[in-house]
Amino acid sequence: MKAKIIANGILRAVAIIVGVVLVGWFFYKIQSVLVYLAIAAVLALLGRPIVLFLRRKLKFPNTLAVVVTMVLMLSLFLGILALFIPLVAEQSKNLSLLDIEALKADLNTLYIQTLEYFGASTGSVNNLLDESKIEENMLQGLDLGFIPNFLNTIVNTLSNFSVGLFSVLFITFFFLKDSKLMQNGILTFVPNDKESNLVTSIDKINNLLSRYFAGILLQLFILFVIYTISLFIVGVENAIVIAFLCALFNIIPYIGPIIGGVTMIILTMTSFIDADFSTVILPKALYVFIGLTIGQLIDNFFSQPFIFSKSVKSHPLEIFLIIIIAGLLFGVVGMVVAVPGYTAIKVILKEFLAENSFVKKLTKNL
Repeated sequence: MKAKIIANGILRAVAIIVGVVLVGWFFYKIQSVLVYLAIAAVLALLGRPIVLFLRRKLKFPNTLAVVVTMVLMLSLFLGILALFIPLVAEQSKNLSLLDIEALKADLNTLYIQTLEYFGASTGSVNNLLDESKIEENMLQGLDLGFIPNFLNTIVNTLSNFSVGLFSVLFITFFFLKDSKLMQNGILTFVPNDKESNLVTSIDKINNLLSRYFAGILLQLFILFVIYTISLFIVGVENAIVIAFLCALFNIIPYIGPIIGGVTMIILTMTSFIDADFSTVILPKALYVFIGLTIGQLIDNFFSQPFIFSKSVKSHPLEIFLIIIIAGLLFGVVGMVVAVPGYTAIKVILKEFLAENSFVKKLTKNL
């Protein structure tokens, strides 16, 4: 009898492991769909106040209010893209005016000065390069077959973007039209005695995430203002567009500010690329770097702690660890969705496992 019980326990454990693996494999295969759903859910949270305003204040029918809201959001997205056209045109113009021969001469001078500083000679370096056969190996490894592969990559990227954009817009429309659509879909997989707990969890999650995204917008706005002032003081053209772009990178935790800062400094330097490096370009880049530093100090010591403590009610150290772990597991996407996902998990745990001592400690601020 004991052997039978043990065998049944082993079979049950194996079945559970196989089921978990299959579910994980299934989610891995449909990860793009999950991303579409997540983006659509965020857009629905942001667009919901507009829909409610149109319905309650202007007496729009529900469908018309949703259509108008989506048109406004899509117009805003296209307008933001259009802002970058002058920036790209200006930077292309600056690069086209660059004196390539003068740049080569400057680089050659820098190369010679570097060798002299380290006590080397151009002859010894050339001999070293000849012995290493770097040029020969590069020529042997050159394969023009990358050209069609590159073109195929561009076509696939455009097609995937088109499919993704259509999918997100389609899903967002129905999320806005029926705010309970996702909730009802989830409830079909939940036992009847747990439905009230889930509904309460979803309401809390919506409330916390709405405050979180509002806080993120406030954070980006503060950085945008600081960056814009810094670029205007330096005299960079298209300062507003550059500031908006670099502030937008802060959506990606920790890595985003570095990418945004490097981008801002590079765009500042290319804006004055025809000027003298030591007297114009370098000082202006330093002034922009000071503005970046001030913006990040304000963001790290004031904006972020306020957002995390007031919106998702989590300690900054707790958020830091979650973002790092999510980044290691899922990359940049994991870092972006770490805080909303962690907040949702905490709410669900508190609602369904409220008596657990660990859950009590983890969710004591919710």
